[in-house]
Amino acid sequence: MYGKMHSACLYGIEGVMIGVEIDLANGLPQTHIIGLPDSAVREAVERVRAAVKNCGYSYPLQRVTINLAPADLRKEGSAFDLAIALGILTTSGQLIMPEAGELLCIGELALDGSLRPVNGVLSMVEAARRAGMRAVLVPPGNAAEAALIQGMRVYTAGHLSQLPQPGQLPAPDRGELSVTAREEAIEQADLPFPVSVSHGSAAGKRPPVLALSLEHLRYRPAEIADNPPPLRAEHLMMEDYSDVMGQNHVKRALTIAAAGMHNILLIGPPGTGKTMLIKRLPGILPDLKDNEALEVTKIFSAAGMLRDGRQGLLRSRPFRSPHHTISGAGLIGGGGIPKPGEVSLAHRGILFLDELPEFSRAVLEVLRQPLEDGVVTISRARAAFTFPARFLLAGSMNPCMCGYLGNSGTHQRCTCSPAGIARYRARISGPLLDRMDMQVDVPRPKEWDNSVTQVSSAQMRAEVQQAQAIQAERYGRLPISWNSELSGAALRRYAALRREEAMLLNSILESLGLSMRAHDRIIRLARTIADLEGAEAINAAHLAEAVQYRNLDRQVPAEEE
Repeated sequence: MYGKMHSACLYGIEGVMIGVEIDLANGLPQTHIIGLPDSAVREAVERVRAAVKNCGYSYPLQRVTINLAPADLRKEGSAFDLAIALGILTTSGQLIMPEAGELLCIGELALDGSLRPVNGVLSMVEAARRAGMRAVLVPPGNAAEAALIQGMRVYTAGHLSQLPQPGQLPAPDRGELSVTAREEAIEQADLPFPVSVSHGSAAGKRPPVLALSLEHLRYRPAEIADNPPPLRAEHLMMEDYSDVMGQNHVKRALTIAAAGMHNILLIGPPGTGKTMLIKRLPGILPDLKDNEALEVTKIFSAAGMLRDGRQGLLRSRPFRSPHHTISGAGLIGGGGIPKPGEVSLAHRGILFLDELPEFSRAVLEVLRQPLEDGVVTISRARAAFTFPARFLLAGSMNPCMCGYLGNSGTHQRCTCSPAGIARYRARISGPLLDRMDMQVDVPRPKEWDNSVTQVSSAQMRAEVQQAQAIQAERYGRLPISWNSELSGAALRRYAALRREEAMLLNSILESLGLSMRAHDRIIRLARTIADLEGAEAINAAHLAEAVQYRNLDRQVPAEEE
């Protein structure tokens, strides 16, 4: 006897459709799962066996073969439990479910038959929609997340016993049910696959349970009372840039960085507000667009970090700030079956590395490739996984080991030697510093008057939105969104320099000894500055301001006298 159900698994952060094929044959009672299952999938046999028995059904005392197709793809996790259980029940004739062939089944089974949520449901349901399916059965904990995909009917059940519609479950029959009666019951239901009547131990105990419709399990989000609206950036402005006294040149630099999504590094003595300034950066970024919101939400779903699907797709840009003890795999992603790391969790948002030189140099070096390509590719023996990683890298650091190089205060002077300063800064490689569009000094503030009106997050956010609207119109037909993504022909077209500006930039490059990568990054930065001023062309003032944000390129550590 053969039956088939549909389930799905994660491949990176994308969903992949999996066919769960069931074959019942005469022979020694044993169950085999084939199709490259991992330990969690192989253990599904015991979970399903206990759940089936504890829900009043009979587990077939036959040779049960479960194939997870395609067989050459590694399967992991517990999301197949529900599909395996329903496949065994429908194939053995104990459950009649006409919608089985058009239903995606996702969920982990407890031993008592209750359903538990799993990670990555958003990507799986989206894969099912692409495959032409229109219905999905999930645990209650995943229903709101599955409903985020338009065009899918979402059914939710908290227990296997909830599948039959109330009133359809026949009373248990203590006597044996004839084969003819079972055949008649099965023929009355329009099954998506042929089912022969089981003559094994699972047959004849009770009439088949009819689950002719699942409408009683239909998930209806509108029925949830007091559904809170999604949190947006303007609601999160409890920490405002107006709290930061002075540092207007740093606020200007952060506005430019947010407008073009440029990488930025703040350098200054302890206590000057570097961390405070960067942690307020999400408050001036516009909300995620629809396609960006779906992409980011899928990443958080795959990582098991989507807290409440009832609030809809994530709209605020992510802000990730890992500790400096993080490993390379934690930052970039990894594992036996790779999972997204911090760079992917910061996709379309901000990755903040506080005290940048304290991170392991080997960990920092893995950032070089995703900063250029916007993706992370992790290769394993059987497959290569690609995760999106297009983010704004924000960092902070002290100018030297003691932290007081260049401090204008009278009580704290730098005690580091030129060699010590060079060793400290050498913790960050030249290629990584070259990828920082902006390197901004944050000196000790001189303004301590709270009565002076400070630049607020609302003002900075308005400027950022205006500049990003210009970029959205300019790059509407291109696969890029921000000036920081310009390269090659697109850079020469949309950020072209006139003769005078080109000669000025070339002279600057020669005098500072900058690389060609820095050359392109200065032009991108100047393009963003021009957008903030509403200028069509880049002029000398825009270039001069962009060059001034390359502080480390212009500094040579000097002996403190």
